[in-house]
Amino acid sequence: MKLRNILIVVKDIEKSKKFYHDLFGLDTILDQKGNMILTEGLVLQEESIWRDFLGKEIIPKSNSCELYFEEQNIEAFIEKLEKLYPSIQYVNRLILHHWGQKVIRFYDLDGNLIEVGTPMQNEGR
Repeated sequence: MKLRNILIVVKDIEKSKKFYHDLFGLDTILDQKGNMILTEGLVLQEESIWRDFLGKEIIPKSNSCELYFEEQNIEAFIEKLEKLYPSIQYVNRLILHHWGQKVIRFYDLDGNLIEVGTPMQNEGR
């Protein structure tokens, strides 16, 4: 068995596509009505489709999971984030963990939690 994709729920798929392309360089692989697969296996699905499928309300900012990205030049990433999305809501601004990793956490346009961190040393990858 193989994990193929991670799906997140979004209100406006075009705005979210732009957000993930602008900040993370993700491109569209497949665009179907209300469903979009981006590079790196991220799937965007419009909230109305997900709500109808589940029969439950969507809870933004549930803090139950996060998308994790690594960026060597995190300061340049933060400059880009603040320039392109100045009203972004932060969970924490840039911090330095005691193990030496710098990280920032914020919500995307729909309340999905994102962490961007510098690569970990000696990961064995």
